[in-house]
Amino acid sequence: MKDKLRIALVGNPNTGKSTIFNALTGLNQKVGNFPGVTVDKKIGFSKLADGTSLEIVDLPGTYSLYPKSADETIVFEVLSDRNNTSHPDLVLIVADATNLKRNLLLYTQIADLGLPVIIALNMMDLAAKGNMEIDIDGLAKRLNVPVVPIAARKSQGIEELKKAIQYQTHASFQNPTIDVEVIAPGLIRAISDELNLSNPYVALQIAHQYKNIRYLTKPQISKIEGLEKQYHFHSQKSQAAETIARYNFINDILLDTVKYNSVALEENISNKIDHYLTHKIWGFVIFILILFAIFQSIFAWSEYPMYLIETVFVWFAEMGHRFLPEGALTNLLIDGVLAGLSGVMVFIPQIALLFAFISVLEDTGYMSRVTFMMDRLMRKVGLNGKSVVPLIGGLACAVPSIMSTRTIENWKDRIITIMVTPLVSCSARLPIYTLLISLVVPKKYVLGFINLQGLALMSLYVMSIMAAILVAWVMKGIIRSKIKGYFIMELPVYRMPRWNNVGITMFESVKTFVTQAGKVIIAVSIVLWVLASYGPSNKFEKIEQKYDAPGLKSQYSKSEIDRLIASEKLENSYAGVLGKSIEPAIKPLGFDWKIGIALITSFAAREVFVGTMATLYSVDGDATKMESVREKMAGAKNSSTGLPIFTVASAFSLMMFYAFAMQCMSTMAVVYRETKNIKWPLIQFTYMLVLAYTASFIVYQLLK
Repeated sequence: MKDKLRIALVGNPNTGKSTIFNALTGLNQKVGNFPGVTVDKKIGFSKLADGTSLEIVDLPGTYSLYPKSADETIVFEVLSDRNNTSHPDLVLIVADATNLKRNLLLYTQIADLGLPVIIALNMMDLAAKGNMEIDIDGLAKRLNVPVVPIAARKSQGIEELKKAIQYQTHASFQNPTIDVEVIAPGLIRAISDELNLSNPYVALQIAHQYKNIRYLTKPQISKIEGLEKQYHFHSQKSQAAETIARYNFINDILLDTVKYNSVALEENISNKIDHYLTHKIWGFVIFILILFAIFQSIFAWSEYPMYLIETVFVWFAEMGHRFLPEGALTNLLIDGVLAGLSGVMVFIPQIALLFAFISVLEDTGYMSRVTFMMDRLMRKVGLNGKSVVPLIGGLACAVPSIMSTRTIENWKDRIITIMVTPLVSCSARLPIYTLLISLVVPKKYVLGFINLQGLALMSLYVMSIMAAILVAWVMKGIIRSKIKGYFIMELPVYRMPRWNNVGITMFESVKTFVTQAGKVIIAVSIVLWVLASYGPSNKFEKIEQKYDAPGLKSQYSKSEIDRLIASEKLENSYAGVLGKSIEPAIKPLGFDWKIGIALITSFAAREVFVGTMATLYSVDGDATKMESVREKMAGAKNSSTGLPIFTVASAFSLMMFYAFAMQCMSTMAVVYRETKNIKWPLIQFTYMLVLAYTASFIVYQLLK
C-alpha cells in the first residue's frame, strides 16, 4: 500500500463538494494554479487511521466531462492523463442524494475512464425529509463501487468516508457502465492505436475534445483531425447517443434502488421562502435590507477589536522609541514598517466580518437567489446572467472574480463583465472607506437603530454596483457581437450555514489579505520612508540651520521645533517633491500633496493608502506623542490655511476617487492575462481614472 494517496474530489456544482473538502482537510489547505493555466488548484491534506497521508485535489465543479468552460476542461485532463501532476489514485465523487439521476451521469463517465471510485452520497438528511428511500447497499452492489451515505453539513458520515477510502485503496477497478465502443468503433480503435491508449472511453473523449487538450502534441491533433474525417465522426450525434445510453443505465438502477413516498408532497419550505426572497419587487427590498444590516454590523461589531489593535500598535511604537537606540534603523522600523502595517492590521475585524457575512449568504443558498434576481437586470443592460457571479464576487476581490468569467461563453458578455467588475467595491477599499467615514461621519444613530456610518458605507457599495451596471449598459452599445448569451443555474435549497466553514473562510480570507497586503505594505512603507526621510542636495541641513536660530528657540518649545522641523523636512523630501509635482492636478479634488503621494503609492494596491498615511504622518508627527493613524489624520491641518485637511468634502471626494479608480496592479495583470490583449487593461485603467476624477471633482465642488 502507498504511504501517500492522491484523491481527486469531483462533483456537480452545489453538491457540497467544498464542505466535504473542508471536513476532510480542515485548515490544512493551499491554493495555487494548475500547471499552464490560470484555473485555481485547491489542495488539502489529511491522514487515515492507518497513517496513510492523503493529498486531496478539489477539481472544479462540473455536470459532465464534456466541458463548457476552461475550468471544466481541467477535470478531464487531470483524470485522463496519467502524467499529469494531479492525476489521482482514487476519485471521490460527491453526489446529491436528492438529485441522483443527474449526478450519476458524471459518475458513469468517470467510471468508464477506468479509475477507482468512491461515491459520497451527500444530503441524505434532505433526501429523508423529501420522502426518498435509497437502498445504499443495493446501489453499491449495482454500481460495483462503495457508496457512503453522508450529511456533510452535519458532519455525519465523514469517518465512514475515511474508512471507505482506506478500504478502496486495495480494491480493483469497477466495470464499465456502458459499451462506448459501439458509438464510434473504428475511430476509437484508430485513436487508441495512435496514442497507445488502453481505455476506449478516453479515446472517445479525446475525439470530442482534442482541440482543447493540452497534453496532445500538434502532430497528434492533426492525426486525430484526419481520422475523424476518415470515419465521418459527428461529435454532437455521438454525445447524444452516449447520453441516452448512460441515462438508460441510470434509470434501470434507480428503478430498483430508489423509492418515493406516493403521498403528494406539499410545496417545500425553500419554494415558499422563494416567493418572497426572489419576488420582482420585495426580493430587491429584502436584499437592500440585508445589505443594510451587514454594513451596520460591520461598524458596530468591529469597533472594540479595532480599538484594541490600534492600542497594541501604539504601545509597540512607544516601547520601540523608548528602548531602541535612536537612529535611522529605529525610525525605519517604527515610523516605516510598523506604522504601515498598523494601517492594515487594524482593519482585520472588518475584513473578517465582511467575508463571514458573504460566506453565510453563500452557505444558506441566498447568494444564488441574488444572482437569479440580478439576472433580470443584467439582461436589460446587455449582460449574460452569468455575469452576476463575478460582480457579486467582486465584493471580496476583483482578481478571482475576473478569472471566474471563463464560464461565460459569449465573448462580448465576458469582455464587458471583465471591464466593469473592478468597479464593484472590493475588500481592499473597505479600510479606506471605514477610515474616512470614521473621520467625517458622526457616530450617531437615527431612529434609534440606524448607524449613520454604516449607512454611508452601504451607500458606497450600492453606488459601486449601480455604476458597474450603468457602465455595462454604455459598453453594450460600444462593443458589438451577434451571439446571444444564456444563463443556466440551479437554485440550492435553503440551509443553515455551516459555522465551521464560515470560520475557515474567515481565517483563509484574513490570512490572504494580511499576507498579500502585508508584503506590499512592507515594501512600499520601506521605500516611502526612505523617500520621506531624505531629500535632494542640502535642503535638510538648511532646515536644521533655520530652526537653530536663537529667536526661534525662544519662541517655540523643543517639541514644537521638532515637529516643525519634521514637517518641513517631509515637505522638502523626495516624497514631498513627488507629491508637490502632482498637487496642481489634484487640488481641484480637495487633495493636498500628502494625499497625492498616497494616490501614487496605492496604485500597487488600494489598501496601501492607509499604510502610506500612517507612514507619512509618523515621519511628520511628534515623536513624543504616539497616536493611531485615525487620530493623526483627524488632527492634520493645512499648512496654508490652518484648516483640517480631511473635511466632509475632501473625505467624500477621496472616497469617490477610490471607488472608481483602477488602483490595483494585480487586477490589471489578470485582465491582461484573461484577455491576452494589452488594450483592454489600458482602456479599463483610462476610463476608470476619468470616471474617478470626474466624480471626485463634482462631489468636492458640491460639498466644499
